[in-house]
Amino acid sequence: MDPTLTTRELTADLWPDLEVLFGGNGACGGCWCMFWRQERGEDWSETKGAVNRRRFRALVEGGRAHGVLAYVDGVPVGWAAFDRRRELAKLDRAPTLACDDADRVWSLPCFFVKAGYRRRGVASALIAAAVAAVRRRRGTVIEAYPVRPGNFGKSIPAAFAWTGTIPMFEAAGFQPVGERGRGKQRMRLAEKAPGGAGRRKQDSAPA
Repeated sequence: MDPTLTTRELTADLWPDLEVLFGGNGACGGCWCMFWRQERGEDWSETKGAVNRRRFRALVEGGRAHGVLAYVDGVPVGWAAFDRRRELAKLDRAPTLACDDADRVWSLPCFFVKAGYRRRGVASALIAAAVAAVRRRRGTVIEAYPVRPGNFGKSIPAAFAWTGTIPMFEAAGFQPVGERGRGKQRMRLAEKAPGGAGRRKQDSAPA
C-alpha cells in the first residue's frame, strides 16, 4: 500500500475533488454514482451525464449521499459509496439482492479507482474507511455486492468490477449470504457483538 495513501469522508467542501476524480465521464458512462438511486420508471439514457451530476451534487450538498475519497500525495484517486440500503432505490428493489431486514442495512454499493492506481491497496483502504464511517453512525449490518467471475474467468475487467470483487471483501471480513453462480454476490460483514468481537450474522432471505 502506498504510504502516502489517505482517505477522507465526502463532504460538500470536497465536491471539487470528486469532480476531478470522476472527470467528464462521471466515473463511468455518465453515472455520477446515481445508478443505484434510479427511481422506478426512469430512463437511464435521459438521466446519465448532466442530470445525474446535478442530482448527485444536490444530494452531497444536502448531506444525503455518503462516501469516502482516497488520495495519493493529495491527489484524489478513488471513491467508495456507502449509504442506507433504503436510500438506494434500484438496489433495494433488485430481486436477486433481496433481504428481509433492509431497514437495518447499510450498503457499500460501488467503487471507482483511477487507472494507474488499481491493485495498489486503494480499494481495501476505501472499504476500511467506509466501514468505519458506518460504524460511527452506529450501523451494524453492512452489505456489499461484488461481482462474481461468471464468464470473465479469473480476471474481471475493471469496467465490470465497479461493485468490487469477492476476494477484496473476503479480506475485509465479509461473508457470502447465499450462493450465486454469476452476477453479483451479496455479502455481509460480521456484526460486532457487545464486547467488540465479531460474530457472523446472516439473514434468511434468498440471495
